[in-house]
Amino acid sequence: MIRFLNVYYPTRTIILLLAEACAVCGCFLAATWIMLGPDAFIALEYQQGLLKIALITLLTLVLSYYFDLYEPRILSARQQIYFRILLVLGFDCFLLSAFLYFDTEVLIGPFVYTLGFALLTPTLILLRRGYEWVGAQKLFRERVYVLGSGEYARSIVEAIRSNPDMGMEVVFWEDVQLEPSQRKQLWISVLARIAKADPPVHRIVVAMEVQRGELPVQELLLLRFRGIEVEEDHTLRERLYGKIQLDGLRPSSFLYSEGFHLPPSLQFTRQLVSLSAAALGLLLFLPFFPFVALAVKLSSRGPLFFRQDRVGMGGRIFQVVKFRTMFTDAEAHGAKWATKDDPRVTRVGSFLRKTRIDELPQLWNVLCGDMGFVGPRPERPEFVAWLTQELPFYYLRTLIRPGLTGWAQVRYGYGATLAETKEKLEYDLYYIKHMSLGLDLLIMFETIKTILLRRGAQ
Repeated sequence: MIRFLNVYYPTRTIILLLAEACAVCGCFLAATWIMLGPDAFIALEYQQGLLKIALITLLTLVLSYYFDLYEPRILSARQQIYFRILLVLGFDCFLLSAFLYFDTEVLIGPFVYTLGFALLTPTLILLRRGYEWVGAQKLFRERVYVLGSGEYARSIVEAIRSNPDMGMEVVFWEDVQLEPSQRKQLWISVLARIAKADPPVHRIVVAMEVQRGELPVQELLLLRFRGIEVEEDHTLRERLYGKIQLDGLRPSSFLYSEGFHLPPSLQFTRQLVSLSAAALGLLLFLPFFPFVALAVKLSSRGPLFFRQDRVGMGGRIFQVVKFRTMFTDAEAHGAKWATKDDPRVTRVGSFLRKTRIDELPQLWNVLCGDMGFVGPRPERPEFVAWLTQELPFYYLRTLIRPGLTGWAQVRYGYGATLAETKEKLEYDLYYIKHMSLGLDLLIMFETIKTILLRRGAQ
């Protein structure tokens, strides 16, 4: 896997993205040479044709990203992938036509774009077919052995098998029910087979709930010296899902691992970016404020804004500000999490929540320093005390400022139960561990996708 902005991406997905970038550039360059002939060099070099093709390529890749074409776990059916490719190209044509309507200088030459898209459509479809074929070949898959048994090991086996884009294949693994002493002898015999395996095993993932007395350390060291990668399942899960699994997590995982380093310079830079983004966001939203305010006031009786106590950095209590989306007596019987199709939410409030417009007043909280633009979402004091007792390491969320958006919001969504909150915490811990300005910018970019696709709202 390739690490970019502290997030791990499958190598083959990066190769696919680069291949599609080359395909887009190649098709429009070919269309330029075919339609313009000897004048193609002039159009490309002196009339900014290369820049125009580069922008079309960037637009196509961004649209492909927003249509989940680089998320194989979301798109499994081949017909669905091809349909979304056509949608991407349709949006490309629509946006390009809009630019041409306002400025004809965007044009490279007569019928260049028409031919370019005509060439690009079958090229992208054939490229995806080739990508599927290559991904199915065992020659291009990493052979992995999962050392362990039971539900704990089975979960990582199923995770690998359900993510073919990882390019991994589980070999030699079988679930056995034996006594601890017998299991160790079995692991030793299997590792002896792995040492002689042809084709070879490339990676061993240790997925054992209890390693003391069972882990065949000597045999693993011998295989490690032979060039076989050996890693714990926690490390693989972290790369695979972008979260730190709480089950089996020990304090030493934080003390001795990379990350969880929050230098003052990073904090200052992040806060500077947050303030700039919040100020820009409020400025852009200002023309739409009267319409939203009128809709909220007409939807039901009550104030325009909703204020609520939340826990900030260091456990400090502050009041978060939102557009009111519920009826005024929504919590007459006490605080509780929002649920899907919550009857307490007004009709206008439901729209504001799905589009995240109700969160925009929190930009003021960012300007006041109570929040950052990116970080774990602030929780209510009534829930924090309970969650701190129920979930290990929950208190680590308050080491940094809470955020308007966060890694858990773009990768998971809303949590309305203890189990869902636990999973959100796993994403928050990953963010705290790998926190950087680059990751913040990536989350901001993915937040736009989350809003447009209306994911994770309640």
